[in-house]
Amino acid sequence: MENKTLKYIDLFSGIGGFRKSIELLSNDLGIEAKCVAFSEIDKYAITSYKANYNTENEIEIGDIEVFVKDKNNIKELPNFDMIFGGFPCQPFSMMGKQLGLDDERGGLFFSVMKIVEIKQPKYILLENVKNLYTHNKGTTYQQLKKELELCGYFVQETVLNTSDFGLPQHRRRLYIFAIRKDLDNNTKLFETELIKKHFLTIKNRSIYTYKSVLDGILDRNVVDEKYYLSEKIKPTILSNGTKNFKSNSKINQMIARPLTATMVKMHRACQDNYYSQEFLDSKCPNSYLESEYSKEEEAMHKIRKLTPLEALKLQGFDDKFFINSSKAGVSNHQLYKQVGNAVSVNTIYTLLDYIIQKEKNVF
Repeated sequence: MENKTLKYIDLFSGIGGFRKSIELLSNDLGIEAKCVAFSEIDKYAITSYKANYNTENEIEIGDIEVFVKDKNNIKELPNFDMIFGGFPCQPFSMMGKQLGLDDERGGLFFSVMKIVEIKQPKYILLENVKNLYTHNKGTTYQQLKKELELCGYFVQETVLNTSDFGLPQHRRRLYIFAIRKDLDNNTKLFETELIKKHFLTIKNRSIYTYKSVLDGILDRNVVDEKYYLSEKIKPTILSNGTKNFKSNSKINQMIARPLTATMVKMHRACQDNYYSQEFLDSKCPNSYLESEYSKEEEAMHKIRKLTPLEALKLQGFDDKFFINSSKAGVSNHQLYKQVGNAVSVNTIYTLLDYIIQKEKNVF
């Protein structure tokens, strides 16, 4: 492997899921990777980012839409090899209005393209909700793909579930990989099953892996009282809905539901993750789960939401990240939002490791 530095920019960086992944991977493989610029507009996410990564001498792009309006800003960016970006997913999410590229946030993809057109990086790795692939009968994604192809790239995509990569959370996301055409003859890299199998070959690395939420994610001791549900709210959380909205609300999920940026609002247990202290205290959790409890009986249990640290762990971050962000003044409220918007570290780590093994030009 050629000894060189992989330079990258981290767009829509959030709390740096892409960056955490490449930093862990570069340390594990003994290779060099350097971030030359990052963009984010949420001031609290920026606080967490700077508290956990050394951003000295890096260009802080800020609002990417404002930045790309002046082509000179783009031209003055240091040359780099790769773009990372988890561009805003709300325009394509099944939970939103699904306005797609007509939504101003969906249009942010074209801000990325302005950078691509001028800087022509070797590689691009993007993440979004899986619904982007089927949005507007698939035409939205095909439009995005065509934009990248017209700019001189081969484009591949795959949908991966975080739970297949050592993090017990059902989180299916679309990953898009583009490689400049002069570097490759359109080798098919993104085979979902091969990527999942590749993860199983990764041994003795620095990523954290868990079999279930009880395997080092959840604190099984009694936590701060503020995380427990009040008697008043428990019936609402446990409810299967009303006549106009039916759901299957269950607590104590061994593989967590997808973390959301709005989890701080505490939705019903069909959407967010809740655990009873009785379940956590049980010496045989599976036996507890086999017990039949009515909603009324379940409401008598001591039930809590995830702590911010537990939520971070479900995305592949660690205690140190939580401590650094908290010390920097980031509230629990903001941490919930940040982790819900984050990319899963283990999934990106595996993708990058897989790409490096298959695509010899990366390093």
